[in-house]
Amino acid sequence: MSQDFSGQVAFITGGSDGIGRATAELLAERGATVIVCARGAEKLKATGDAIEAAGGKVETHQLDVTDSEAFAGLIEDVAKRHGRLDMMVNNAMAVHYAPISQLKLEHWRKDFAVNADAVFVGTKAAMDIMMAAGKGSIVNISSTTAIRAAPYMSSYSASKAALIQFTAVAAMEAARSGVRLNAIVPGQVQTAANEDFAAKAPEVAEKTKDAIPMGRGGEPKELAESIIFMLSDAASYITGVALPVDGGKAAQLYLPS
Repeated sequence: MSQDFSGQVAFITGGSDGIGRATAELLAERGATVIVCARGAEKLKATGDAIEAAGGKVETHQLDVTDSEAFAGLIEDVAKRHGRLDMMVNNAMAVHYAPISQLKLEHWRKDFAVNADAVFVGTKAAMDIMMAAGKGSIVNISSTTAIRAAPYMSSYSASKAALIQFTAVAAMEAARSGVRLNAIVPGQVQTAANEDFAAKAPEVAEKTKDAIPMGRGGEPKELAESIIFMLSDAASYITGVALPVDGGKAAQLYLPS
């Protein structure tokens, strides 16, 4: 049974594509006013237009979440104008793919700036508002690479692992104030970027898919459903959890054939 989010306000970073867009569309479909921020103006406008065309309520804001002052200020402004902030999804991400011997410190810092620092800023701003109100739910988006090692993804993996532990600590601090915090841990998701990769390297994409116990990558809407469950009252007794949504990949024991 899907929850009615009418009258509630949700803020989503990285909401113009993939998991973020699917989450924004689903929340709007179920009655929430959705605040979507992202860097790319074109995709942001397309997302806003699609939600409005479907009858949803949406605001779009072009923003780089590494601009900490602007990011925190926007969250505070949204809560002030709407009189509330019920849900926050920190979904924006950055990734650099290189062996450690070739990874530059600037790449490491960029991944941490988006995947950890911005999550801290967004969570802190939302927590302050929600704890004062005595209610709210925050979901931070991690990655299977945060809990299972993958070569050439050290900066991404480490920053996403930091996100999981930060979310757990924040959940403990907010628990008595009626605010819940959880992390979703996606595996391979069939976003536009992954589809482009599959088209360029079909053999690698097929092997990657076959290595997933369920034999396929997840769809953005499947991830959105798990995020919305964690945001909803249906998960009212769940906090501090990092939930893998990965077709069984994190639970898999690898045995060579």
